[in-house]
Amino acid sequence: MKELERTFLARYVPDLSGCASREVIDIYVPKSREHPTLRIRKNGDRFEITKKEPASENPAVMNEETVSITSEEFEALSHTEGKRLHKTRYFYKKDGLDAQIGIHVEDLEGLVLIDFEFENEDAMNAFSPPDFCLAEVTEDEFLAGGMLCGKRYEEIEPRLSEKGYKKLAVLGPA
Repeated sequence: MKELERTFLARYVPDLSGCASREVIDIYVPKSREHPTLRIRKNGDRFEITKKEPASENPAVMNEETVSITSEEFEALSHTEGKRLHKTRYFYKKDGLDAQIGIHVEDLEGLVLIDFEFENEDAMNAFSPPDFCLAEVTEDEFLAGGMLCGKRYEEIEPRLSEKGYKKLAVLGPA
């Protein structure tokens, strides 16, 4: 399945009161790979394994294969040695926009990324981000989940500063 997605750094976090949210725990394997493409995920009360790889030279277009697993299978696989990422994802709607706002916690606290998914490439290319988006980072591999996992905010802060990003103080998981 093809995924069409654009990602932005947050300028600020809009009011998320009343928004649905989910705790997301990602485990990327193998740990030895710089940018693992296999992910074991807890997404709220859903559990899955996903393999995500580029579909073309455009980093906004990815081939994604996902298999649902049970909570027991996730628990067993969660002991796998891998790189971990923890965030709360909020589902924000405004003016017909569906944004997934990822507020990272633990080692990446202060990092807020916003994803928009699209039905087709025309819609993706015509999209104008709302004012709470600071800079598009879809093509910045250092902010891909598989690259972020296992890192601390301080490690990526210099590259974020180049984009004009300032660490955001946000409440933790809902």
